[in-house]
Amino acid sequence: MAIEVFNRYENKYLLTTAAYEQFYERLLEYMELDEYNKQHEFYSISNIYFDTKHDTLIRNSLAKPKYKEKLRLRAYGVPQENAKVYLELKKKVFGLVNKRRTALRIHEAYDLVCRGIEPELQDDMNKQVLQEIQYFVQRYELQPKVYLAYDRKALFCKNNRDLRITFDTSIRSRRYDLRLEAGDHGEPLLEEGRWLMEVKAEKTIPLWLSKLLSEHKMYRTSFSKYGNEYKKMIHTRKIERESIHYA
Repeated sequence: MAIEVFNRYENKYLLTTAAYEQFYERLLEYMELDEYNKQHEFYSISNIYFDTKHDTLIRNSLAKPKYKEKLRLRAYGVPQENAKVYLELKKKVFGLVNKRRTALRIHEAYDLVCRGIEPELQDDMNKQVLQEIQYFVQRYELQPKVYLAYDRKALFCKNNRDLRITFDTSIRSRRYDLRLEAGDHGEPLLEEGRWLMEVKAEKTIPLWLSKLLSEHKMYRTSFSKYGNEYKKMIHTRKIERESIHYA
């Protein structure tokens, strides 16, 4: 069974293509590619984020509280209608990210979150995580709000598998066709040539990585894919309202 509970710190950096290429080459001295990336340059990750009718979860997250949480449905690539996907409950407390997930069939995940229908327990499900997600669903009246996908390249430290660095590009989103199996299409979230790098570690990062980040003048940033998509959506709607008002 894949690892289903994660506790780690995640630091994010926005890079240009030139910065990504230079930094990536240096990382290969200390890290190795994910097994899938050894055969393919990228792998695609697609997500459906769930929220309340009035976007309670993301609005609370953007207020930068000490504790925040979100629920998403994740697949690798575009899943078929009966494919196995992952329902993930992600929490952040004082900077520490706790992610808990369980495998479900895609229709079971939709039924659980949107209709409150509990799935029949299977061997590949994590019962404890499933119960936590059920409790979360009972607290909020959730609905699918946004589709987010991106192409990822991942590396692991050769001497410490707890240290992981990912590069995401071609981040795309949509607020229609809100089913993972509907296809991998959407509007770009970032301008072309921008990359999101995430450094994920259970403890502090090693000295060699700290020196590399300093050498390449890389500085942490606060970047939530869902959060930035939401802010972009609000901005777009504001412009549309103003254009109608002044027409």
